Amino acid sequence: MSLESCINNILQRSEVKSNLSIPALMEAAIRRGEGILTNKGSLRVTTGKYTGRSPDDKFFVRDKMSENVINWCNINRPMSPQNYQLLFEDITNYLMNQEVFVFDGYAGADSHHRLKLRIINDQAWQNMFCHQLFIRPTAEELVDFFPDYHIIAAPGFKANPQKHGTNSEAAIVVNLTEKTILIAGASYAGEIKKSVFSLVNYVLPIKNVLSMHCSANVDSAGNSALFFGLSGTGKTTLSADPKRQLIGDDEHGWSNAGIFNIEGGCYAKSIGLSALDEPQIYGAIRFGTVLENVSINKNTREVDFSNGDITENTRAAYPLNYIPNALIPSIAGHPKVIFFLTADAFGVLPPIASLNIEQAMYHFLSGYTSKLAGTERGIKEPQATFSECFGSPFLPLPPIKYANLLGEKISEFGTQVYLLNTGWTGGSYGVGHRFKIPHTRTILTAALEGTLKNIPTHKDPIFGFEVPEFCPGVPKEIFTPQKTWLHPEDYPVQALKLATLFRKNFTKFKDIPEGISNASPIIKQ
Repeated sequence: MSLESCINNILQRSEVKSNLSIPALMEAAIRRGEGILTNKGSLRVTTGKYTGRSPDDKFFVRDKMSENVINWCNINRPMSPQNYQLLFEDITNYLMNQEVFVFDGYAGADSHHRLKLRIINDQAWQNMFCHQLFIRPTAEELVDFFPDYHIIAAPGFKANPQKHGTNSEAAIVVNLTEKTILIAGASYAGEIKKSVFSLVNYVLPIKNVLSMHCSANVDSAGNSALFFGLSGTGKTTLSADPKRQLIGDDEHGWSNAGIFNIEGGCYAKSIGLSALDEPQIYGAIRFGTVLENVSINKNTREVDFSNGDITENTRAAYPLNYIPNALIPSIAGHPKVIFFLTADAFGVLPPIASLNIEQAMYHFLSGYTSKLAGTERGIKEPQATFSECFGSPFLPLPPIKYANLLGEKISEFGTQVYLLNTGWTGGSYGVGHRFKIPHTRTILTAALEGTLKNIPTHKDPIFGFEVPEFCPGVPKEIFTPQKTWLHPEDYPVQALKLATLFRKNFTKFKDIPEGISNASPIIKQ
């Protein structure tokens, strides 16, 4: 039976609930025992043993369409069309005996570049999650809604590795030819969110639209800014600015018309969440918000954001309009400034540096931050972490494809790119201290307002980028990191170590233009 016939058989049953309202989905989730209504009116759910993404269980179907396009690696594992067909048929047969929930929506705020999604769930709360995270069509748009892609999320179905060619009971499989995504065995809702992002990262670059793992905001004059960064670098914190409107907190596209949010909601980490430190996110915890794996007092139904007994990766999913200063529709002009955020625990990098196009592409491909000494058993010193394009788990195409698009766009639209260090100064982790947030915000504001461009710079002798001599309101010595060290003679050792790690990481890239490769740190023998 064809894919279309199988899906139609599922959707024509009376047990199918299509495009229900949030109250109706919440009622269904509670009725089915999937979640608990908290004292804030949000829905708290748990996801079993899968409390985060399962990267070893992600596949792309390898066929004529994908064979010479996908960057096959341990992130993009191949699955045969035969195994996919067996998995698809078994999942659809399973759903024939289940209550099924359907959400129709968009990925992409820009109508010229959006994808129409039909998401089929066997859990009401996951369908509610989709309703909050993706962009909802109007009633008129739903009348003639015909999806570009189907996502079938059935965590109640367990894959069979021997039969389906999977690595475990969990499977996230993208089939570009059939335009479907199958998700089995894992209830963590982030699998839905990020599998769609992986799909977008395939579709948009082919249309010369850069898909990006970043947050974005915009000022009253329409000047937008992008914030790329891995976990712990301050991406969410620094893009949350009461003087600027939030475009989105995680995924965006950049077309010839400007930037746009791919999503219609936020999926914020909530461990340690407080009204004092993150008032906007805290205020979004209300009716309709999905709280994933957050601890709760079952008697009072009060949530405990400080408790990480289930997982440190607790999450809150809510629509973008729950943030007071969100821009809706989430579309803005070309970014005036881009920040690559890094938390350098080596104490080597300056608080900010200006990057030319080749340096921007180099650091985009590198995607550097660092793990901290003491955070994991056996780690005695900072460990460098590199993630291509600040989002390697979600890139189906070769990283250079995204880097080339970035280079073309910053050149065409005159975007200024900065490397912003939110890590350590005065020494490495354990000796020095993190840059003070007020200092980082002062520097960030100067970059956003353009005043930093008028300040004299000096060239970093190792990394080659331009570093401001000073910034009003910030201690001058932090712009020359070695001067902040108690023992300045130790600085060159750490700088050499970090530079070597950068160069070693970059050897994995092949056939990179010379101008980009030349942006590597200089190591003097």
